[in-house]
Amino acid sequence: MLRVGIDVGGTFTDLFAWRAGGAELRTAKVMTTPNDLIDGVLEAVEAADLELGEIETIVHGSTTATNALIERTYPEPAFITTEGFRDTIEMGRPHREHLYDPYQQRPAPLVRRTNRYPVREKIRADGSIRTSLDEEQVRSVARRIAESGTRNVAVGLINSYANSAHERRIGELVREEIPGALVALSSDNPKFRELPRFVTAVVRAALLPVMGEYLERLEATLRGRGFEGSLFVIKSNGGMIHSSGARECAEELIESGPAGGVAAAAALCEHFRDGKGLLCTDMGGTSFDVCLIEDGQGLVRDDYEIDWDLPIVTPMLDIRSVGAGGGSIAWIDGGGSIRLGPRSAGADPGPACYGRGGTEPTVTDANLLLGRLEPTLGGKLRLDPDAAERAVATVAEPLGLAVAACAEGIVRLCVEQVAAAMKLVSVDRGRDPRDYRLVSFGGAGPMHAAEIAALIGVETVIVPPLAGVASAFGGTMMDVRYDIETTFYMPCEGVDLLALNERLAALDAEGVGRLEADGFAAEEITLTRTAGMRYVGQSYEVDTPLPAEELDADAVRTVAEEFNACHLREHGVASEEFPAAFVNLRASVSGAVPKPELAGLFAQTAAIGAPSGTTREVLFGGIAHETPIYQRRELGLDARLEGPAIIQDVDATVLIPPGDRVVLDSLGNVVISIGRRR
Repeated sequence: MLRVGIDVGGTFTDLFAWRAGGAELRTAKVMTTPNDLIDGVLEAVEAADLELGEIETIVHGSTTATNALIERTYPEPAFITTEGFRDTIEMGRPHREHLYDPYQQRPAPLVRRTNRYPVREKIRADGSIRTSLDEEQVRSVARRIAESGTRNVAVGLINSYANSAHERRIGELVREEIPGALVALSSDNPKFRELPRFVTAVVRAALLPVMGEYLERLEATLRGRGFEGSLFVIKSNGGMIHSSGARECAEELIESGPAGGVAAAAALCEHFRDGKGLLCTDMGGTSFDVCLIEDGQGLVRDDYEIDWDLPIVTPMLDIRSVGAGGGSIAWIDGGGSIRLGPRSAGADPGPACYGRGGTEPTVTDANLLLGRLEPTLGGKLRLDPDAAERAVATVAEPLGLAVAACAEGIVRLCVEQVAAAMKLVSVDRGRDPRDYRLVSFGGAGPMHAAEIAALIGVETVIVPPLAGVASAFGGTMMDVRYDIETTFYMPCEGVDLLALNERLAALDAEGVGRLEADGFAAEEITLTRTAGMRYVGQSYEVDTPLPAEELDADAVRTVAEEFNACHLREHGVASEEFPAAFVNLRASVSGAVPKPELAGLFAQTAAIGAPSGTTREVLFGGIAHETPIYQRRELGLDARLEGPAIIQDVDATVLIPPGDRVVLDSLGNVVISIGRRR
């Protein structure tokens, strides 16, 4: 059995493959092909010297959905909604992104007003029908949509979370009037707030043709070249889904790429069994992503925003991203300060030093000038220092800086920006980053990890073997996962236990049924329950674990106490005086897939031998240090080093600044102890 993970990033496409028993391991890193991402996938398979016919499973992660939303390159859907709610997705909520900025503007709505169609109907909050659906009006609206050439349609009706009958009927009528229509119903995510529910339906409708076309072409191309196995797609919740199912829930693929790195870090928790959490970071050519991992699981949120006040209601890993990758472009703002990103040189043309036509300065160009990058990237690409110097000079000269000083400033700015993102995912959720280890992934991550850790006070950095292809590796470690949710608002005191347990049982049955339909046996299925809870009168919820067995009055009191503890951890305050209430219920089910034994797998990446003994001049804080260069595969387990030093791997470079110490542990991880503070 050959299991393959493929991660398509903005700059590189990564591949990681292993055979049953960990007897064989293959990796590849190739340039992403923006004109057709599938070309890069095929190039990665070829670079790894794999035959598609021998692959049993491919797990695919990509930024296709994310890019379509950010760049607004999706075919704009139509939106059918209840009369009086046509402008809900444009009005948003009564708050501001920047409290004191009088010039701020709301992002453009996902659907223009001319493509939003109100219809007569009304369902009360208790699910009863106040105004019946005007089916002739719906047919008329559907014909107008068809005449416009639109084939993807979102439906979002007020209170459809309580009764989905009208939405389901509209879906049927639209399909009758528009053959082949792609329809997304907001009631498929039955949460009671209409804005996130409407936005989620619109996002699904927008991405259905994008992801459907991409995945169909990908699978057809693979099949045409001999692939006979199963194609899975990484979901934003940290699990995966068969490609056929992924086409129907495109909004769950927004964080498909970064989620693979989280799965890779979660796999390491079995190795570090002291209960300490991990700050999982993934820095590639275009972005920097960070997520907290506790108890072996990435933290999940269900209030993700694709832009200000455009919330999505589906559960997603709490991954925060900033435009600070190796290809991020440095520029000068109107005030004469250096800025970085979010624009990236991407794969085409790439950083100036790649020699592919790029002229703007990037983080990669700066690192090359500082001596931190090997000029051939391990034989994959010959870098051009002169082109890098010319690019950085375009920023340095207007500011009166030496090129080297400007390069160091660009790297420092990158480190500061990603440190801010790490505080968002930790401090904003009531966690102290100093209580965690930092795990660094991505081709550019290990080069900056030690400096980031020093800035935020983290004492230990872990760089696993093959960190540069970690997202692809993580994909091969993922289980199939479904999250089934519903609204259930009721205070804990006096809760209807019969209704609560019936609703939970229904969620469990639906989730388990999906996995059984996927071919999983009962012993391969894991089920966990959570509830979105709040104090009565609050406007936000906190996820709280629920027991797997039937709840009685004592169990509900225990859940309320657990909610207080979760609220205290997330927000720093809790109250036993205010009554707690259930708001949403969730059943998360996972179907286990085969996984390798990590020690045996990673042992193939570490060979006993002497260090290469070469040195290179590297700048740290404006001071040149003659820095030893080590090849990772030449370092034995338990090797110990002191900074400054550079450890080069086939897909990433690990930078150890002066004052830091390194040991390679029994798994082959580079473990850096930070010896300085900023």
